[in-house]
Amino acid sequence: MPKAYEQHLRSPTDLETSYQAVRAGFVALALEKNRRATPFVAEARALKAAASKAKTPADLLKIPGIRAGLVTAAGVSDKASTHLTDADKTEAIAGLIAKFLDPAGDAFVEELVFRFLLTRGDTLGGSMRNVGGFMAQCKLTRSVIANLRLSGTPYYWLHKASDLWTSMPDDDSDIEQSVRGISWTSAAGERTLVYNLTVPLFKNNVDLCLFGCNPGEYCKALINAPDRYIALGELKGGIDPAGADEHWKTARTAITRIRSAFATKGLSPHVFFIGAAIEARMSVEIWDLLVNGTIENAANLTNEDHIASVTRWLCSL
Repeated sequence: MPKAYEQHLRSPTDLETSYQAVRAGFVALALEKNRRATPFVAEARALKAAASKAKTPADLLKIPGIRAGLVTAAGVSDKASTHLTDADKTEAIAGLIAKFLDPAGDAFVEELVFRFLLTRGDTLGGSMRNVGGFMAQCKLTRSVIANLRLSGTPYYWLHKASDLWTSMPDDDSDIEQSVRGISWTSAAGERTLVYNLTVPLFKNNVDLCLFGCNPGEYCKALINAPDRYIALGELKGGIDPAGADEHWKTARTAITRIRSAFATKGLSPHVFFIGAAIEARMSVEIWDLLVNGTIENAANLTNEDHIASVTRWLCSL
């Protein structure tokens, strides 16, 4: 009987990320960055419209509803703002006016907007550092849901903001952006897939954990039960070839840790790896782990057939 990975892989080269996939990945990141920047641009436009009523920089303090924008333009991030008092924020605004807006003369409104966007740009840059992982999770989630729908299998999904389980909606478009977990019942039993979980057995984060349980059973006590883990996987969504080796080293260490920790309990759950940026040398290492049984499945995230195959296997466990 063919092994799980043999459904979509024939050799190490099948795992390699093509130039076309890298290019498409960078384009997708650029589009996502623009999407995430849209609210900031809208805020900047609103700030400009309101600030244009001021005749001098000092008049900005008299305009209602823009104080938060002035604090941002002063270089204070939303996170930093929660640690400052009103007096601290007023001092920051005063510094902005004295050092940057007054010297700008008649162009002080433009200077204000530029400063505002500069701070918002830092915020956007911070969120973009994790966007590869977020997009990878969305892609995997959509494929899992597609397999469940094709097989006529109903599912529940865990909303990451409310932390509540919800039954499968009639229209599930875009729910992958809010999913923290998915639960269904297969021929093998009740299954619950959860993202980004710190596994108590070895106290490290694992990107994907599949449990033998239903949504009602999923709790802290179950997470602490090693025998309830069906599968664990590493998902690396970064597309930049320059960071590929580092991502693989992290994943390889995690895989070794998973195997060793569960072996101490006499357990051997399914282990798998999915990556977006896979270079030639990496592909050989991953293939060797597949052949010797260290991992049971692997896929290149940029290959749609790979992802369909892996998620079909995951849904069948």
